[in-house]
Amino acid sequence: MRPQDILTPQPAGLCCKPGGFHIDPVRPVERALITHGHSDHARAGHGAVLATRETLDMMRLRYGENFARSTQAIAYGEELRLGDVTVKFHPAGHVLGSAQIAVSSGGTRVVASGDYKDAPDPTCVPFEVVRCDVFITEATFGLSVFRHGDAADQVKKLLASVALFPERAHLVGAYSLGKAQRVIALLRAAGYDAPIYLHGAMEKITHYYQSRGIDLGELRPVKGMKKADLAGTITLAPPSATSDVWTRRFPDPVTAFASGWMRVRARARQGGIELPLVISDHADWDGLTRTIQATGAGEIWVTHGQEDALVHWCKTQGLAARPLDLVGYGDEDSGEDETATTGEGDGA
Repeated sequence: MRPQDILTPQPAGLCCKPGGFHIDPVRPVERALITHGHSDHARAGHGAVLATRETLDMMRLRYGENFARSTQAIAYGEELRLGDVTVKFHPAGHVLGSAQIAVSSGGTRVVASGDYKDAPDPTCVPFEVVRCDVFITEATFGLSVFRHGDAADQVKKLLASVALFPERAHLVGAYSLGKAQRVIALLRAAGYDAPIYLHGAMEKITHYYQSRGIDLGELRPVKGMKKADLAGTITLAPPSATSDVWTRRFPDPVTAFASGWMRVRARARQGGIELPLVISDHADWDGLTRTIQATGAGEIWVTHGQEDALVHWCKTQGLAARPLDLVGYGDEDSGEDETATTGEGDGA
């Protein structure tokens, strides 16, 4: 079977007609296979959803128990027959429960990677290279200027600032699923053992990570804390909260933001970010190109992000490549900022 007969781009997303399902559909479908729990990939309203246990749990936390008519959990490495194809989920290294989905038929394997990173992350299963004929990759940071470096070095910057300004509170903007927990784990790995404070929007998902055995140390809610007692502390919050009236509860806050986009200094300045931290849960340029080569795929499809540059690079390497021009997916976990839905405003 030809790759384009196995998976084809449609308005709803990647469609596998011989298997009777879509991957990460952007509108309700009868059967959806979901790569991970970020809201631009995992939407409510599908008939049946197949995903890892962690991704299904994230969807329940976000959308309620009845986010789909039926659900089925699949483990990494488990293979299922769906119609005329077999599917297998492999770790994507993006966030807890994230998966690449390998779809095979007639000796041809297509891997839809979702979002992924090959950098170390203590809060999720490491990325696994899957050999395939066609590799479907994101390109969020698909320009050679994006080289994220070592996230541990960025956390050292944060801790140096905390030591330099003990009278100030440090507010770290971070997306609620994946990024926040990774920053906490990196702080713990760097030896920071003081309590870390959470905006209300962070609590449910972060506590879920802890329930799955991810050690994040002592965490406390910001709600109810006295302003003076927050001097010298670190608080994790959704990005929009760091520029909101909510920040008035903190003494002279230092505003930080953990994102791959902080490599672009103009973005940090425009956002009023005092302490940019280049920490991303997406592969950078080197990670993208390294992964493409490691898969051994002769054909590369690029789903979203800086598609043109990555397609051009693939062609210089003698690979067949094309953009899929899928719409509805964010650049870096966009849509994950939940401040507006938590009810935690200035007076909370």
